[in-house]
Amino acid sequence: QVQLVESGGGLVQGGGSLRLSCAASGDTFSTYTMAWFRQAPGKQREFVAAISRNGGSTRYKDSVKGRFTISRDNTKNTAYLQMNGLKPEDTAVYYCAAVRRITLSTLVSAYDYWGQGTQVTVSS
Repeated sequence: QVQLVESGGGLVQGGGSLRLSCAASGDTFSTYTMAWFRQAPGKQREFVAAISRNGGSTRYKDSVKGRFTISRDNTKNTAYLQMNGLKPEDTAVYYCAAVRRITLSTLVSAYDYWGQGTQVTVSS
């Protein structure tokens, strides 16, 4: 099984940028579909973006298309979420997720492994 550790969260002004990283260990990273989810206070965890095992396919939540970019480096066992044009409504705890299956599912239940989360706060 794989272990996931997120980093890169913080406080940023609206319109600013952050890059989140998800470092994986414990298994062959390139065999896992990777995804990012987020959870705001009082709300359900929601899908943000997913990337296929070789990085050739991606999928995004509509509200982040054109602002966020998911990527991965299989040589570094790390997935990334570049977030530009941040808005206050992007404020949430961001979670990295992984599943050893060919999928770009938006469902929380489709992913087997989760990191501990990293807080992103966007001020207006």
